[in-house]
Amino acid sequence: MPRATGTFDIDTWDPKPLDERPGATISEVHVTKTFRGDLVGTSTTDILTAVTPVPDVAAYVGFERFTGTVHGREGTFVLHHTATATATDQSLSWTIIPHSGTGALHGIQGGGQIVNDDGDHSFHLDYELD
Repeated sequence: MPRATGTFDIDTWDPKPLDERPGATISEVHVTKTFRGDLVGTSTTDILTAVTPVPDVAAYVGFERFTGTVHGREGTFVLHHTATATATDQSLSWTIIPHSGTGALHGIQGGGQIVNDDGDHSFHLDYELD
């Protein structure tokens, strides 16, 4: 199974609080990104975040539409995100939504992880193409 690796920048982070009651603030966040490495392109992401008053404790779920190339093959696909973070641990994974690929990425499937190292973002994506 091929592995795509690289980095990305968060270009915009546009939160809209939905519920600010004690315990955790729940927000809808629209994010745009630019990818470099084995994925070259841009994406738009819509996530729901839950951020607690305890520093560095949060979680999110969401969907991201990537547009660009994977190892030179051009198209789009949609990723499903799930993440949880504490002050000492983080789990950020993504899965390609089956049958969401277009163009030369039609049939792509797989998943991987994101690493947030104090604001520097890297990723790996293990994938298969029909």
